[in-house]
Amino acid sequence: METLISVIGGANVDLSATLSDAFIASDSNPGHVEICYGGVARNIAHNLSLLGARTQLLTVFGGDLFGGLVHDHCRQQGVDVHLSERVQEQRTGVYLCINNHGGEMIAAVADTDVIKAITPEWLSKRSGEISLSDYVVADTNIGENAILWLMENVTSPLFIDGVSSTKSHRVVNALKRAKLPYLHTLKLNLKEALAVTGTATYAEAAQELLDLGVAHVYITLGAEGVYCRTAAEEWLFPALPGEVVNTTGAGDAFLAGVVYAYTKGIDFPKTAQYGLMAARATLMSPKPVNPEIANILL
Repeated sequence: METLISVIGGANVDLSATLSDAFIASDSNPGHVEICYGGVARNIAHNLSLLGARTQLLTVFGGDLFGGLVHDHCRQQGVDVHLSERVQEQRTGVYLCINNHGGEMIAAVADTDVIKAITPEWLSKRSGEISLSDYVVADTNIGENAILWLMENVTSPLFIDGVSSTKSHRVVNALKRAKLPYLHTLKLNLKEALAVTGTATYAEAAQELLDLGVAHVYITLGAEGVYCRTAAEEWLFPALPGEVVNTTGAGDAFLAGVVYAYTKGIDFPKTAQYGLMAARATLMSPKPVNPEIANILL
């Protein structure tokens, strides 16, 4: 039977503003505003579907217009949403970011209260179908207790994306609370990794995460590439060359590439090289998901 990947977490509408010139604080800045579908889990699921994986998304949509649009778009992209829920009294998540004229993010605001509906009880009601997954991916938009539930109930390889410096603490706290702390893969960017470990370097951060029970650590370093670590080996891969148009979604594409590579039997650390190819495709697009990712070959 075809490999099934379940992705759990946020689905948003993304508002991405890219400046035409240098940023001027407390002033109106000329630039280009892009409106598209986003959310870390949704982006990962969309990328996996484009890569050809059988993917289902477990998320919560609001009852507003945005909720219906994101829900329908997921289905149009081949992402199964039958385990998701639409909560009429809630508004759909919105992510707003401002990028400088080089495509690098200056600041962002995430309004994702709707995702609080994903609780251990919510997941437990879907546990039978989640257990059929060959791989499970989650983002830390879901709460600490929901992440802990996944760690203690999912038997398939579990991959988690840290999302932000604040939310990444949820996965670390869950590891500290877990009865048998273990996580197959954790992907963080450098800022997130240093924030949750209190260390000064990516190597020190990775060691701290291994000690907490993470088996495979990927710390993305932006233009410097990615640092990969297990208890037995460590690797530093440079970023791939390419014009940066927009950084939003690049980390999501990286993790999608890593997960997809695992489904095809590619072992650590070569999975990171495929993740870097997926990230580069996204960096070269104004949207958080680039359909051209489907043309990347393993």
